[in-house]
Amino acid sequence: MEIYQLKTFVAVATEGNLTRAAERVFTSPPAVSAQLKALEDEFGVKLFERSARGMALTAAGERLLAEARRTLAAAQGMQAAAAQIRGEARGQVRMATVSDAVALRLGEVFVHLAEHHPGVQLQLQQLVSLRAIAAVRRGELDCACVLHEHAEIEGLELRRLQVAEIVPVVPQRLLLNHGLPPDLGGLAALPWVTTPPDCGLRAHQERLFAQAGTPLEVGLTADTEVSVRSMVAAGMGAGMMRRDQAALMEEAGQGRIWPGWSAPTWFCWISSPAALAVPAVAAVRDAVAQTWV
Repeated sequence: MEIYQLKTFVAVATEGNLTRAAERVFTSPPAVSAQLKALEDEFGVKLFERSARGMALTAAGERLLAEARRTLAAAQGMQAAAAQIRGEARGQVRMATVSDAVALRLGEVFVHLAEHHPGVQLQLQQLVSLRAIAAVRRGELDCACVLHEHAEIEGLELRRLQVAEIVPVVPQRLLLNHGLPPDLGGLAALPWVTTPPDCGLRAHQERLFAQAGTPLEVGLTADTEVSVRSMVAAGMGAGMMRRDQAALMEEAGQGRIWPGWSAPTWFCWISSPAALAVPAVAAVRDAVAQTWV
């Protein structure tokens, strides 16, 4: 049994698809299949049920997945400890983002890490803000870039990166049918694309509806900023988004910013004291700080 085989096992369990798992571990689908077969032969159990819909864990696979993750975490911890002894930052850092890589200058962060900390690998996943904050608290993530309007989050280190303004956007299709609503009541009466309660955009949407004196009825729901923009552009409903993204939609003729309401918030980088004790996480913090000087 090799560490790379366990990484492949976890990737397939996470993605439920051989092709996506192969992309995740930078190999080919046949190589992924061969590694799974080798693990199943060594363990003497079947790890996945294969079907046209993808790869589903068996009961044995479910039990061994937790062990595989613990083993990988232990191996990463040992590598990080050795690097710390050598005075180097090394290892994989799990970071969540709520937005696109360009807005967060992640390309510059990767360049800084490659130049100054080549042993640090940054693994990204997209989550809404409150889920990301909770995952950092639980230690499931090492850090995150979130939208947050307050200057502090209890128990976590928070660095404000850039102010962001949240605005309501009316899609072009609704403008053609109804025109731009004259007031908050008319805006709230439109069909809306909502976000989950643990998304930072949802709080702003609820605030707008409260000011309009109208209860927010949850209908169409999008769980990422990208999904909100896509659904608004398709004319499915009005939505909340960052002003910079809303301005791009206006330029493309996909919608209009409603001018009578906006709310300030911030792009923030967060981590926990425990995570920052790991040199690789501290290196990511420094790379983010240098990028956003």
